[in-house]
This record gives sequence, structure tokens and C-alpha cells, in this order.
Amino acid sequence: MVHVNDGAASAARPATHPATHDVFATIETGQLATTLVPSPVDYRVLVPDGPHAATQARPLMLCLHGGLGGHDLLEQVAPVFQDMWRSGALPQMIVATPETGHSFYLDYRDGSQRWETFLLSELLPHLRERYPVSRQRDRTLVGGISMGGMGALRLGLKYPDIFGVIAAWEPAIEPALAWRDVRLEDRFWRSAELMEIRFGRPFDEAYWAANNPATIAATRARDLRAADLRIYLEVGSDDVYGLDRGTEFMHRTLFDHGIKHEFCTVYGADHIGPTIAPRFRDGLAFIARILKPQVPDWRVTRLRELVVVQKRRAGIEV
Repeated sequence: MVHVNDGAASAARPATHPATHDVFATIETGQLATTLVPSPVDYRVLVPDGPHAATQARPLMLCLHGGLGGHDLLEQVAPVFQDMWRSGALPQMIVATPETGHSFYLDYRDGSQRWETFLLSELLPHLRERYPVSRQRDRTLVGGISMGGMGALRLGLKYPDIFGVIAAWEPAIEPALAWRDVRLEDRFWRSAELMEIRFGRPFDEAYWAANNPATIAATRARDLRAADLRIYLEVGSDDVYGLDRGTEFMHRTLFDHGIKHEFCTVYGADHIGPTIAPRFRDGLAFIARILKPQVPDWRVTRLRELVVVQKRRAGIEV
């Protein structure tokens, strides 16, 4: 059961039932004043209830909404989190969704709105102060859907010292490293005016490239490999906006530059519809595997030892 709390974070929450070990969750609301973007910024936080809920340092996930949505995304996905918490399939965590409008989660080229800076320098510290969350990078996650998937990729790839895990569902990205290579079919749904407000008037192609997830991955591949980011990337095969092309391109860029990740194309899935909830669950299952690493299997260890011997016999450096 998810309860919406419009009060302070300290408000009373439902108790966990000792017989069923049920997990209740509260959606708390808040506002944060800022000079970096139109102020104040509303946000919602999903807080699991249970033993030691007030003191245990839990993972923190920024869950970023799409361009046509808002922080109501958290209400839509909260049942998925709670069901996985209840079954033990996913470690409990604090999940926060800010209301950012159609911002791209970007610092605008002209400096009029600085959403990236706001998220990192104001919202993240605020959440860490208000909630009992871990400050370790491997327990600080960023994820999102559509525009939020684009934002999650950009933030995670630009700041691997802050985020250790990225989960991008159907990210709204173009299949190119340079703006001149973006075809009309991959940008028709974004007007020239919308793009110029964010990337400069006249349009600054270099600024777009500096904030394009695939270009970031290609130019910073060595650092990203060293950071050992955990990346989940998925999209529907029938995405009405053609985001399967951009996501596939992102996958190829990561693969070609040796950046480990998990990639999934969901057959027959569109940009919205009944596939979203199970797809979201699949992404959270990836996160669960990262937060709860599997115990080493002796058979895997033995096989790797044998393969090392085979490689050396073949003259392959290991």
C-alpha cells in the first residue's frame, strides 16, 4: 500500500505488519527554493517503511520523468517498487522525482535555466540531508524514462564520481555523435524553437555534442571504463518516436568503446502502454543484481581458470 503524505518528512507512517512482513511506502512531497531554475521546484520521494526505517542508510535513486510527465511518475511506478520490496527482489531504497517540466535536465546554453547544476548542487545535497541515504557512489543511482532516460544517461556519464548506476528506459536520444548527422525522422517531434531555447540561438552544435550521451561515451570512454559504471539501457522495438534507433546507437557506441552495460530491445513494445510496468520491473531487477551481487560460483571460477590456460597456449595475452 502506498500512502501519499503532503506533510513533513517526519510525519507518522503506517507500521509494518509483523506476520506478513508487508512493506508499506509513503510518498512525501516537498519544495526546494532555488535561483538556478524557475523556483520553487516541487519533488516527491518514495520512502519505504519498516524496521530501522528512520536510521538505516539506504541507496538513493533519482527517478527522472519524461517530457510530457511530471513527478506523478513516482505514483505510477511506486507499486512496482513496493511489490519488489515486499518479495525481497529489490533492496529498499529512497526514490526521488523532481518536477522539472520539459527541461531536458540540462543547463541551458544561455544560462537562463541550470537544471543539471540544480540537481547536483542543490537537490542531491538536500535529499542527503533530509533522508537517511548512503553517500557512496555505488549506492547513488540515476534512472529515468524517455526525456528522463536521456537525463539519466547524461548525468551518469558526465559524473561517474557521483553516480554508480544508470538505468535508462526508452531514452529520448538521437542516433548520432554530431548534430549534422541527425536525420529529420529522429528529431521531427522537437521544434527548432524548443531546441534553440536549450542549446542556443543560433543552435550551438558543439554544446549539443557536449551534452549528447553517445558523444560523451565516445569521448570519455577510457574514464568511463575505469569508473566501471553499471548501465542498463532498454527500448521498445516499435517506439512511435523511433527512439529504438537512438537507443540502439547508444548501445553500439558503448559496445564499440568497451563500456560494459546491459541492453534490451523489448519486442513489440511502444513508447507508452501496458508494457511499461513490466519493463520498469526488468530494469529494477538489473539494479537489484548490482546492489545485491551474486555469491561467486565455483564452476564459473573453474571455467575462467581453464580459459586463461587456453588463451596462454594460444599466445593470447591475459
